[in-house]
Amino acid sequence: MNYILLTIDVEDWFQVENFKQYIPFSSWPTRELRVEENTHHLLDLLDSIKLVQSSKFKADSSKFKVEDPPYSWRTQSSESSNQQRATSSEQRAASSPKATFFVLGWIAERFPQLIREIHSRGHEVASHGYLHNLCNQQSHEELKKDLIDSKKLLEDIIGSPVFGYRAPSFSIDNDILKMIEDCRYLYDSSYNSFAMNKRYGHIDISQNGRKGIAMQISKTDHATSTKSSIINHQSSILYELPISNIKIKNLNLPWGGGGYFRLIPFPVFKMGVQSILKKENAYLFYMHPWEVDPEQPRVSEASKFFKFRHYINLDKTVYKLSSFITAFKKCRFITCHDYLHLR
Repeated sequence: MNYILLTIDVEDWFQVENFKQYIPFSSWPTRELRVEENTHHLLDLLDSIKLVQSSKFKADSSKFKVEDPPYSWRTQSSESSNQQRATSSEQRAASSPKATFFVLGWIAERFPQLIREIHSRGHEVASHGYLHNLCNQQSHEELKKDLIDSKKLLEDIIGSPVFGYRAPSFSIDNDILKMIEDCRYLYDSSYNSFAMNKRYGHIDISQNGRKGIAMQISKTDHATSTKSSIINHQSSILYELPISNIKIKNLNLPWGGGGYFRLIPFPVFKMGVQSILKKENAYLFYMHPWEVDPEQPRVSEASKFFKFRHYINLDKTVYKLSSFITAFKKCRFITCHDYLHLR
């Protein structure tokens, strides 16, 4: 069975790293907040793709099929959308793709009901830090506070443990991973092997033990590690779930989502994902709610390069994402935590 891990970094259009030099933090409270509506669109998209249990589901819960056509929320009336959101969580359970939402604390404080809805729809809530500050640009004390406070905030909102963390702009290193472990996270999903983006952190996981695509970061003896310890909130073992890229000889090509998903033609992107699944039996994808919002405010003072990276094909993301999920309907779309549990 192949697994696809959909991950969503919940941040708004003005919080991205490429625009930080043009949009100071002091201006955030005055900016138009669009993340709530955009996240609802993603939740509705996922709910619209029904994974119908086969007759053999009870014997093998990995067998699903997709029957709904690609979703287009822009053609729906607000009344229809509201009715869809009102669908009971019981009806949604195990009937649609599940994702992990890495939520920025700044957003969670302003939209706690949105975070509770993500959780109630059967998705995983994880931490994306609090202010989208790069981990490797914070002091030890600042980063520790960010890791602890963002985790506690989310746990207080949803009333359940938060297991995962993703660093803004994938800004990790080995020392930062140790801090993430010390702050009682079960897993990190911040390693992106694409070396041409200088913000991305670098770690050596070539010698680490593996559980599927997950790398064991802690030095805990594998012989004493059990499946139950993987899902134990008090576990001292940290796992890394890296972004999925394609490796050709010594070159890693960015294939995990984001702007690359919007830029690469879908038939080519699909073939790349197929090759990853053939090798790894799992694929980890990431994106942001602002990527489904072509009507978001424009940052006119940004450089042409940054504007190209941010705005390319925003009007095609919803259909492309729906097509992507439908194309891989024979895979299991599960959360990061559930993937570790299965391993």
